[in-house]
Amino acid sequence: MKRIAAILLAGMLAGMQVSAAGLPESIQKVIDASPAARTAFWGMQVVDLVSGKTIYEWNPDHYFVPASNAKLFSAALALTRLGPDHTFQTRVLADAAPDAAGRISGGLRLVGGGDPNLNARAIPYRMGPAPGDPLAGIQDLADQIVARGVKRVDGDITGDDTWYVWQPYAVGWGIDDPMSDDGPPISALTLNDNVLTLQVRPGAGVGSPAALSMLPAAEFFRIENRVRTVAVGGERRIHFERLPGSRDAQLWGTVPLRDRGQDLLISVEDPAQFAAQALRTALERRGVTVSGTAVAAHRYPDEVGDLSQAEPSEAPVGIELARRVSAPLLEDLRITAKVSQNLHAELLLRAVGRARRNVGSFEAGMAEMKTFLGEIGIEPGGYNLMDGSGLSRLDLLTPATIVKLLRYMYNSPVREKWISILPVGGQDGTLSSRFGSTPAAGRVYAKTGSLSHVSALSGYLQRADGTWLAFSLLVNNYGGRTATEVRGVMDRICNLILE
Repeated sequence: MKRIAAILLAGMLAGMQVSAAGLPESIQKVIDASPAARTAFWGMQVVDLVSGKTIYEWNPDHYFVPASNAKLFSAALALTRLGPDHTFQTRVLADAAPDAAGRISGGLRLVGGGDPNLNARAIPYRMGPAPGDPLAGIQDLADQIVARGVKRVDGDITGDDTWYVWQPYAVGWGIDDPMSDDGPPISALTLNDNVLTLQVRPGAGVGSPAALSMLPAAEFFRIENRVRTVAVGGERRIHFERLPGSRDAQLWGTVPLRDRGQDLLISVEDPAQFAAQALRTALERRGVTVSGTAVAAHRYPDEVGDLSQAEPSEAPVGIELARRVSAPLLEDLRITAKVSQNLHAELLLRAVGRARRNVGSFEAGMAEMKTFLGEIGIEPGGYNLMDGSGLSRLDLLTPATIVKLLRYMYNSPVREKWISILPVGGQDGTLSSRFGSTPAAGRVYAKTGSLSHVSALSGYLQRADGTWLAFSLLVNNYGGRTATEVRGVMDRICNLILE
């Protein structure tokens, strides 16, 4: 019996060796069969998380533009340095309490504390469009102010985002990124992801201007509307342009009668002022008279002696009239990773800088990142990160560096929470429409990444026997119109690894 068992075991091991030996050939065949994939630059590493054995690798130590795979690093940093239960506060302060007549002598300060979810997004995360009022957080603060008896404010409403340094854009972003929801300004006072939805609908008749509306309702841009309504069956062609730093925008093109129209996501230029204006409007709608205007207060880089480290400082002081506390950090990490939310990833980096180094700056966040990565054995030569989101075209990572991070987080005390933030193949987030009818469905937990000529997928694969693999799959330099084809090849590779 022992001899039979030994023969069976030897046969099983031989089969495993043949399978492992055949994996590189199978992967190469899949890549070679795709014109888009075979001309691209590929990097991969796959590691068994039980044995630590490398199952497969190709260019593991070469640099790649990682796109949103960089979010793995900002999310891991935030989860380990801040903890899953960390919260953010947004407060409304006054220099004095309201008098007997409900009058505030002076203005109000709407003080941001880095909450990324002053919006209508569902928490806990779930698939689908965001329900409800995008200004619900502001409405809540306004209700609290009125409940304190405030009837008149003799001063401005100041949007105060000085909790973080005013560094609205990262190095290496494209010039058009800040125009849309891809790269809105980074601010400690963030409202509705610092984005407005411009709804463009057909006008009353042929030749008439298109009907425009803004959600949430705001008079923040001066839009020259040159979109004309055309006959039913005509072509919908809508173009929007705004120069960085300007609130003057041009809209032109055509939209047919009875057409569903188009929604354009456009970023606000100054989130703190935008939030202040929203609070001012909410107060006026509740019968509160505000004599002043909506203004912003920023903390500029030249006002900070050392952007990477500072002495502890007190939070803004005053008479607190309203306060809103965010959901726990873990809930936002799920949103950030599953929908690949660029702004939230940038806010995470600054939150860590503020909490650990007393400065809510890019430099402080990255200094803490360097310390964290050094602690887990990742040398500076394995990465070049210029933002927290991966939107920067100057970011560089190696597959081996990403896998090392994944291995550390898998073996950390927060393993289950960490894996829970990742998109699941065929189920949710940016992987909801991938792997659906394949054996890998429900067994891929990974962060996607996408920029022009860049696709990335890194995370974990769960085998049928319950054991886990960490993997990183990075692809650069493919043709501009072949992203779907390349992603399909990546998905087939994941299925090959699981066979």
